[in-house]
Amino acid sequence: MSVLLIGSDHALLEGLAQTLAAAGVRVGLADTLHDAVLMASAEPPLLLLLDRASALASPRDVGLSGIALAPGGSVVLYHGNDDTPSALPPSLQRLTLADLTLPLERQRLVALVQTVTTRARSRGREDAELRE
Repeated sequence: MSVLLIGSDHALLEGLAQTLAAAGVRVGLADTLHDAVLMASAEPPLLLLLDRASALASPRDVGLSGIALAPGGSVVLYHGNDDTPSALPPSLQRLTLADLTLPLERQRLVALVQTVTTRARSRGREDAELRE
């Protein structure tokens, strides 16, 4: 899978999954960080989209550190329109590529997925050329 969506807002995540699928992205859905760890162990995602509240509730990023990402993978956090985002701890800021307000910034999410995918593909080619 290219993108793993994690959160409890099923309507939002389903809409995002449809938007990403229309853009040609393979998507997985998980309700909890524990479910995400199990799914990512079978097939590491290139991008992890995580509800900001779940990320903040994860003690010392323990939940996030257990999720394996594909090489070149990134973490993107999201919050809803009505949420007032609080400051992220520095350790979580370093892990995060972006913090989006969804569904308003869904097109930005599609662009981020495409950018991360392109970056990972070009990086993979460079690594293969270096080995030869």
